[in-house]
Amino acid sequence: MSPLSPEPPEPPRRVVILEDDPNVTLHFTAIIASAPDLVLCGTADSLAGADALLAGRPDLLLSDIGLPDGSGLSFIPRIKAGLPECRVLVITAFGDRETVVAALNAGADGYLLKDSGESVILDGIRATLDGGAPISASAAVYLLERLRAPPDLQRPGLPATPGVPEAERLTPREIDLLELFSRGQSYKSAGRALGISPLTVGNHVKAIYRKLQVHSRGEAVYEAVRRQQLTL
Repeated sequence: MSPLSPEPPEPPRRVVILEDDPNVTLHFTAIIASAPDLVLCGTADSLAGADALLAGRPDLLLSDIGLPDGSGLSFIPRIKAGLPECRVLVITAFGDRETVVAALNAGADGYLLKDSGESVILDGIRATLDGGAPISASAAVYLLERLRAPPDLQRPGLPATPGVPEAERLTPREIDLLELFSRGQSYKSAGRALGISPLTVGNHVKAIYRKLQVHSRGEAVYEAVRRQQLTL
């Protein structure tokens, strides 16, 4: 009997970029090119050219907001209507409350700031493709405000969790880290503030992500507050 053939590798997931700054587009293109599980299948620098991105049947749209002929947020419902399974990760320089909430209302699946590191952006792309919702820590604060709003103003699917199993309970040091992340602190500056090394910060972050089942600092802040383990 012949040996079983190996499983064929999964095809790379298809990404398109909507961004008007050519240098930023090149930056995102290089990040995608560095990942064998991703492939770039189209770019556009305006709303006028955005509809052509649908022809590539992308799995993910990487979108800016401020475009020469309007807001990138107006394209999100269009791509969701044409390709319901396409995920959308907004990456922008805008971190104000109104823009964050508008992006989530438009159907964005994740929200990162452009000054995020390359590894954060790449992890954010993969997390969004895998059904996650990476959110920059500063943007997560506004999402938490919506969670605290009266029930008729909340989006569905955001109930508070009254009890926390022991295996998912954060340590005081992990809570300290999340408080610093919610104020926009980086790994390095948070480590300095707490007097611990970057390696120790990284170990704490891995434990936080595992306990909360998240993939980014923003998600961690949001989930910790939702589970009533962190108060901001």
